[in-house]
Amino acid sequence: MTGTKSLLTSAGVLGRWQTWAGFGVAAVALFGIAPIALSDFRLSLLGKFLCFAIVAVGIGLAWGRGGMLVLGQGVFFGLGGYMMGMHLKIADAQLRGDEVPDFMQIAGVRELPSYWEPFASPAFTLLAIVALPTAVAAALGFGVFKRRVKGAYFAILSQALAAALAILLVGQTGLGGSNGLNRFRTFFGFTLNDPANRRMLYFIAAGTLLIVVAVVRQLMQSRYGELLVAVRDGEERVRFLGYDPANIKVVAYTVAALFASIAGALFAPIVGFIAPSQVGILPSIAFLIGVAIGGRTTLLGPVLGAIGVAWAQTLFSERFPSEWTYAQGLLFIVVVGFFPAGFAGLGALFARLRRRRKERPEEAPSPESETEKVGAGL
Repeated sequence: MTGTKSLLTSAGVLGRWQTWAGFGVAAVALFGIAPIALSDFRLSLLGKFLCFAIVAVGIGLAWGRGGMLVLGQGVFFGLGGYMMGMHLKIADAQLRGDEVPDFMQIAGVRELPSYWEPFASPAFTLLAIVALPTAVAAALGFGVFKRRVKGAYFAILSQALAAALAILLVGQTGLGGSNGLNRFRTFFGFTLNDPANRRMLYFIAAGTLLIVVAVVRQLMQSRYGELLVAVRDGEERVRFLGYDPANIKVVAYTVAALFASIAGALFAPIVGFIAPSQVGILPSIAFLIGVAIGGRTTLLGPVLGAIGVAWAQTLFSERFPSEWTYAQGLLFIVVVGFFPAGFAGLGALFARLRRRRKERPEEAPSPESETEKVGAGL
């Protein structure tokens, strides 16, 4: 008994050391190697990909561990991006001494709309980026999961919300219409044209990604993580044990929405705009494709998948603009159909295949060979 406890303790210590080593390697790569090896343009591009990775970590928690096919993360990504964009546009207008942002002046608006006024405060903006999408996701989650809506029905509902929000934003001239909010000049007092400030934004995105991954790992390792997997694999059994699966799902869905909102808020100043095209169905599906390809049930699979797909899209869409969409869809079908665990699960798949080959019994000798042996003995 004592030996078993010591083995478990040693395994736990080894696992923690491996985790810290992984975080150390990631920190060195993001904060040390990337700023030296990449140009300012490529570094900003990597910052954009890191925003997608933050969304992917939340999807990995909700879909990979909780079994909720979230097809509407563009909603929360857009909420965070638009709230940050509203603050940045107000700050730019105040810097110029104007009452309203530039696009409102072109449209003939001379007074700031009432729903814009609170976003003049940086503190309110940051609080809203955290609180509003969280509240929306919690309310939506309770309304859906308490009624035991799941599977394809939940996926269709979340996708419909993304489409509805994108259509709504296109018709809102007070939010830039189809053009969205763009041409940001400052970020909380720092000039965005300055390369040093652009690097600062990259470092903020990289640090946020590491924090998000650490939070999700803690959730996965906790008792809540075990319950979330149990709900995914056998919801009725969890209910029979006295737990409410709806509450467990709501937490994961809300955390994923919070991560998407934070990613959207970082995306707006890094890229320089936020528009309905980043809110609708297509970006929501793109988030999901990266998670599926990387490995939705793992911790780092969604991160690597999101960065890899975004990088490939940027690289190949410039050379093959019409073919890349088909290639992306084909890759998604192949991974989901033949590698459900994504590329992160290939190592485990190969290990299982090798183990099966070793455990396969040797072929029984044929009757002819036995007869030959007997004849030789005689």
